[in-house]
Amino acid sequence: MKKILLAYSGGLDTSCMLQWLKDKYAVPIVAYCADVGQNEDLKLVEQKALAAGVEKCIIEDLKDSFVKDYIFPAVKANALYEGIYLMGTALARPCIASGMVTAALKEGCDTIVHGATGKGNDQVRFELAVKALAPELSVVAPWRNWEFDSRTALIDYAEKNGIPVGATKEKPYSMDANIMHISYEGGILEDPWLEAPQDMFTWTKSPESAPDTAEYVVVDFAAGEPVALNGKKLNPVDLLTELNQIAAGHGVGRVDCVENRYIGIKSRGVYETPGVTVLMAAHRAVESITIDKEVAHLKDSVGQQLSLLIYNGYWFAPERQLLQNLIDQSQLSVTGSVKVKLFKGCASVVGRKAPNSLYDEKVSSFESMNEFLPSDAGGFINISGLRLTAWSKNNASLKKSLLPSA
Repeated sequence: MKKILLAYSGGLDTSCMLQWLKDKYAVPIVAYCADVGQNEDLKLVEQKALAAGVEKCIIEDLKDSFVKDYIFPAVKANALYEGIYLMGTALARPCIASGMVTAALKEGCDTIVHGATGKGNDQVRFELAVKALAPELSVVAPWRNWEFDSRTALIDYAEKNGIPVGATKEKPYSMDANIMHISYEGGILEDPWLEAPQDMFTWTKSPESAPDTAEYVVVDFAAGEPVALNGKKLNPVDLLTELNQIAAGHGVGRVDCVENRYIGIKSRGVYETPGVTVLMAAHRAVESITIDKEVAHLKDSVGQQLSLLIYNGYWFAPERQLLQNLIDQSQLSVTGSVKVKLFKGCASVVGRKAPNSLYDEKVSSFESMNEFLPSDAGGFINISGLRLTAWSKNNASLKKSLLPSA
């Protein structure tokens, strides 16, 4: 080991890690901090790293890439892990890892160090990214081999070594923030029966204290990507920033779930994802009138596969790119506008329109039965039921189990 690039946030884990690395390896250290919209004073992070003795501290603004190259592709795919988690952390990790690898190669580092724990998903995400982008780099994960076995032990270590950190033993849960979400896990949240305390949330209003009057937003899409908000064209970062502010004010985007980590552990996570919650609902709505039925069903299954790959750390794997190409192809016709009603924690789609909409009011309306021959429906049903009739005739005993008991 000649030179280390440390993924550095200035928080408890990486602040202690920096001191530990200095003591153990005695090699030059470059601190790397990606700005993915965590809304922190990163100048202070840089000053803290330099004061702790790093050779250099790199603060890189990745917000534009994060939104355009990671968040929006996930929106196109309607990517939800296990049907509920919008993956704000999982999407940020490959973006950060790409920046880390680029910086490490540029600075002549031969080793990357990250602060992910041995129980979490991030260790997999960071290290698979390094293997895909620069396998010649070594990776060190202190949480897997140092002497500390808890964040409480780290707090003691920080106090002993005079390392300034924000975590306390009374409030030891972990937070991760970016322009897409804030996540909370660990500590007081590890009992899945206990409701998350209201004073924990730092972004969204509680639904109870949200305005008593609904607010409507209109999101415009072009080829599946959000391009305008309330009639105003915005770049990706500005659009998401503005939508975050509006949706958070109505308590939209809170999720409390127990998810299955890649390594097999169940973990409780609490999330605030205001703007992307609205974008996901709006995107599904514009797809509903612009995508062919069978394409939509196929795309749902592909989106689920893509979600698994993203969550498990395979963003840079060839199969992820292959599936993303299919998703992108499906989005060529997804252009239109969606009206969403925000009220007391809910984002409800109440209107959608598109220049090339597949929705035909005449065909759909119950007021007109002349758009196709109603008698054709009988033949369609007969053909569709042929296999069911054959099964029923040859499985009398099994058929009985499907009927309600007398």
